[in-house]
Amino acid sequence: MTGAYIQMIIALAAVIGLILLMGFFVRKKQGKAGLMSILAYQSFGPRKGVAALKIGKEILLLGITSTEFKLLKTFAQDELDAEIGSDITYRLSRLRNMKEHLSEYK
Repeated sequence: MTGAYIQMIIALAAVIGLILLMGFFVRKKQGKAGLMSILAYQSFGPRKGVAALKIGKEILLLGITSTEFKLLKTFAQDELDAEIGSDITYRLSRLRNMKEHLSEYK
């Protein structure tokens, strides 16, 4: 009787180990093959919101409701990077100008 219990526990441990191992490999494979990622999501109420998705080199802005998904705008990754870079450059130049004006008053 004791031998049967030990054999049952070993078989159960093997099945649980196999399930965990399969889950690990599935999760690892999904992480590498992910062509799509969610950049941001802003909720506007229950089941309503706006999501920014990156698919390849494009960023999609989607409006989401309980009944539909609607494409609001599409951005190219390069276009968005250039826009962000120019915005940062503009803000830095404004800060430098403010610093110069403040140093004149000292």
